[in-house]
Amino acid sequence: MTPAELTYTRAIQELEGALRFGINPSLDGIRTLTARLAEPQDAYRCVQVTGTNGKTSVTRLLSAILHAHGLRVGTYTSPHLVSYTERVEIDGVPITEECFARSVSAALEASGDMRDSAVTEFELLTAAALDAFRHHQVTWACLEVGMGGRWDATSVVVPRVSVVTGVALDHTDRLGMTREEIAGDKAYIIKPGAVAVIGPGCTGVESILRDRARAVGAPMVRVGPINGDVTWRVLSVPCAPGGMTHLVVDGAFTVYDDLEVRAPSYQAPNVAVAIAAAEAALGQPLDSDALRETLATMVFPGRFELLGEAPSLLIDGAHNPEAATVLAGAVREAFGGKKPIIVLGVMADKDAEGIVRALAPVAGGFVCTQSHSPRALDAEALADIVRSCGAVVLGTERSVESAVAHARLMLAPGVVCAGSIYVAGEVRALFNPVP
Repeated sequence: MTPAELTYTRAIQELEGALRFGINPSLDGIRTLTARLAEPQDAYRCVQVTGTNGKTSVTRLLSAILHAHGLRVGTYTSPHLVSYTERVEIDGVPITEECFARSVSAALEASGDMRDSAVTEFELLTAAALDAFRHHQVTWACLEVGMGGRWDATSVVVPRVSVVTGVALDHTDRLGMTREEIAGDKAYIIKPGAVAVIGPGCTGVESILRDRARAVGAPMVRVGPINGDVTWRVLSVPCAPGGMTHLVVDGAFTVYDDLEVRAPSYQAPNVAVAIAAAEAALGQPLDSDALRETLATMVFPGRFELLGEAPSLLIDGAHNPEAATVLAGAVREAFGGKKPIIVLGVMADKDAEGIVRALAPVAGGFVCTQSHSPRALDAEALADIVRSCGAVVLGTERSVESAVAHARLMLAPGVVCAGSIYVAGEVRALFNPVP
């Protein structure tokens, strides 16, 4: 079977057989792939979005806003929750399995003699996404960085807008042990010809990003709650799972009021960052009516997403202490003084103790589990960490499905499944989202 004849199932097998990480940090692999594909990224304009947290939401928000302004938009995010096709969307809809297989086949064929060296799964996926966007004749592509910025495969593009949502300690084995080192790596997505949009999570390392912007001649737009070039103000927060956040965003061009989004208030800064990026991309004020309609209908898969009721069942991909702290705030908003059960599964290379300490104050107890990923922390080991933090372990289950069933049998106001995107994805595959 030649690459051109690959089925979707075979394409996935080929991807999963590729290296997870390259041997040496380099853009040589992705540059070779895109060169052999005749530089698909040159057929459209690009936005690159990096950041320790919030980058997926910002990428999706920005794509939706640009599409609402009559543009054909490709969206590239990672990882997926249930299907690989979620990673590549056209106008908010995942491409078909057939289209996905076609583009992966093209990337595999382009890899040729590279296959036995250092081509990675993410390089192949990125090349496939860029090829798919050209095939579907998009005007803009919004690309979520996989990790860092300097050596990420998405950095093969020359972006018109470069977004850094925030900088926290994550992937420290690859990006650096301090926020300053990590900021320096992420800063490399700011390139000549781009507008740099700097999110509120960059406080404390903003000077590093500013220096990079100045060095390459990129104008900078700062997003912050008070002193930014773009600011936001939350008017009301959800009082139940699945409720609305109302906000006002003072953009670079005009004020956008009467905005509402069906999400916790932690999405407010992401909305502001996405609006700043959309204004930078278009170079003009946004259509307020189109913006309002877009935000009101946004769905954030795996981000405090309501999947069931009686009791409420939610998933959130929070996988580091900072994201878990944000999640805890969302739980307080939605549940008031009541405490849901937390179904928790964490990857072995993550700060499980930090995640537990962030969630413990809002948890009615923990059911510890592990995803199917071979990198998942053992459920019993996680339970030991929970106990060492002084929190209550209500049960330990080696499968996510059993853990959710266990938690839902208890008399609790709700169940929140968190700790990794893999846990969120496995739960999402079990339940249909509430319309």
